[in-house]
Amino acid sequence: MPTIQQLSYIIKISEIGSINKASEVLYVSQPSLTSSIQEVEKGVGFKIFHRSGRGVNLTLEGAEFVLYARQVINQYELLMERFGKSENVKRKFGVSCQHYSFAIKAFVELVKEYDMLQYDFAIRETQTKDVINDLANMRSEIGILYMSDFNRSAINKLLRTSGLQFHHLIDCNAYVYLWSGHPLAKNSSLTFEDLRDYPCLSFEQGDGASFYYAEEILSTSEYLRTIKANDRATMLNLMIGLNGYTLCSGIICEELNGTDYVAVPFESDSVNESSVMEVGYITRNNTILSSIGELYIKKIKEYLKKYNFSL
Repeated sequence: MPTIQQLSYIIKISEIGSINKASEVLYVSQPSLTSSIQEVEKGVGFKIFHRSGRGVNLTLEGAEFVLYARQVINQYELLMERFGKSENVKRKFGVSCQHYSFAIKAFVELVKEYDMLQYDFAIRETQTKDVINDLANMRSEIGILYMSDFNRSAINKLLRTSGLQFHHLIDCNAYVYLWSGHPLAKNSSLTFEDLRDYPCLSFEQGDGASFYYAEEILSTSEYLRTIKANDRATMLNLMIGLNGYTLCSGIICEELNGTDYVAVPFESDSVNESSVMEVGYITRNNTILSSIGELYIKKIKEYLKKYNFSL
């Protein structure tokens, strides 16, 4: 059976794509790494890596092997976190999320309470499908995303096939998120008719992505002007530069984004009916959260309660 150390070596090599470079990162000689790989490959009965002049790539069996190896390493780290006494084990904690400032805020408050010399922290604001893939592939312990009446069936199916489960946090109505200097920023509510002369902004979901993956509610409505962005900073710049807007949950973190943006209630009409956004977090089936994962969810709930969102 492969050792924990050998599994760690193989995972690192698969991430870097080179035995030579992995040797430098791991401070292990190249012959030792090669010997470890060969020993594991002999034990499992198949090649894990395909070697070429440009480095190494995972074989089909190797990719599946690494997926399970990540699960073993993750469970080992949880075991060491709860029961281990070694000060040399640097623990890991990762979150993958759609573009929610409250998720970042909770992460910031969490990291402040931990020694960053003892933890490798990671937070990934990314596309919807990547949030799910990061959880399924053990890159992150917790994912943050939303569901609605429109996408719930599709997202739940994807979660089931990925061995994940959704946990409810809040329900919220749709809001129009725009720059405080926008001509419509002081309105008490907004309709699509009010917004028709302004570009609708949305986060890009990748080539061939299903509209079920859209982060913005009412994504199937017909918009006269649309612009896609792939990060929060660009989205905010477009709001100011082009008076663009997006549809969101209405949860604004002023501590991180400042006071230059507002959320105005969206008013539905007979054609475009509003829908409730159910925001929640996802975890892997049959696993328990680490203590740091539990604290992260606690931080999120505390923040949402502070801003009068019922849980």
